Amino acid sequence: MRPTPRPLPSETAQLLDALLTRRRQLLEMLTAEKNRLGFAPRPLHRRIQQHIRWLERQLDDVTTELATLIEQSPVWRAQDNLLQSVPGVGPITSSTLLGELPELGSLTHKQIAALVGVAPLARDSGQWRGKRFVWGGRASVRTALFLAALCGRRWNPALRPFYERLLAAGKPKKVALIACARKLLTILNAMVRDNAPWRAPELAIQHSC
Repeated sequence: MRPTPRPLPSETAQLLDALLTRRRQLLEMLTAEKNRLGFAPRPLHRRIQQHIRWLERQLDDVTTELATLIEQSPVWRAQDNLLQSVPGVGPITSSTLLGELPELGSLTHKQIAALVGVAPLARDSGQWRGKRFVWGGRASVRTALFLAALCGRRWNPALRPFYERLLAAGKPKKVALIACARKLLTILNAMVRDNAPWRAPELAIQHSC
């Protein structure tokens, strides 16, 4: 095997990735502590609540550091503005794409979908045809896209009719949402590749999955 050589991420890119990882860790700890609060004996509530407040302050600090780091880079700042111009894509989704999907804009829509893990993969054997599933890829990026699609199904003029059409065709809601996430990724990939601002619905139709 001869994998394609790729440049090592810069120190700043590594810091961005580390901040995104730390933010996820803080969210996981916050969720665990809030769940724990519901089952812990009352004498322990004060200490758990103190820890929750500390975690929330840490989360705010890390989120601010992320925004500052992106703002300090002209390239990231321009791409961040480009990505966030799409309805449904917020600062966290944008920073996740910048930090954990640097290939965005440099691959085909099929390659980027497979890399993230939103491309349906076959489970066939001989003449038997199984259901298609999405798995593997970069889970954190896939989660960010799924949440953006969840918002975009209501407010994005390219995703909303696409989602409704899939439901009308009998697709389960989760399958329709994953398809929306894949479509959103295709749109974002084309925008970054062409350095083109968000246009609806022409861009979405031109670069549909």
